[in-house]
Amino acid sequence: MSVWIAIGVTAAGCYLVKLLGLLVPAGALERPLVRRLAALLPVALLAALTAQQTFASGQQLVLDARAAGVLAAGAALVLRAPFLVIVGAAVLVTAGVRALGG
Repeated sequence: MSVWIAIGVTAAGCYLVKLLGLLVPAGALERPLVRRLAALLPVALLAALTAQQTFASGQQLVLDARAAGVLAAGAALVLRAPFLVIVGAAVLVTAGVRALGG
């Protein structure tokens, strides 16, 4: 039962945050700082999540096949490869390192 209470509280909280976002005056959203933060914050959060999922296992810092995949994706990105090529490079390198026992 406590799981359903947590789900209900979370859903209500998300709904309230959405409602608060709709109540913000339009003038506040047009400020240059707010516009810049709205553009950059999702990218920073996604990068942090990617780094956390790649280099952490529980409470420990790890360097394994996932790190090699991220490096391969970064190299493909620097070479301005298309998105699917970047993802493919990351997958192939990660799989290759895992197959070699890394």
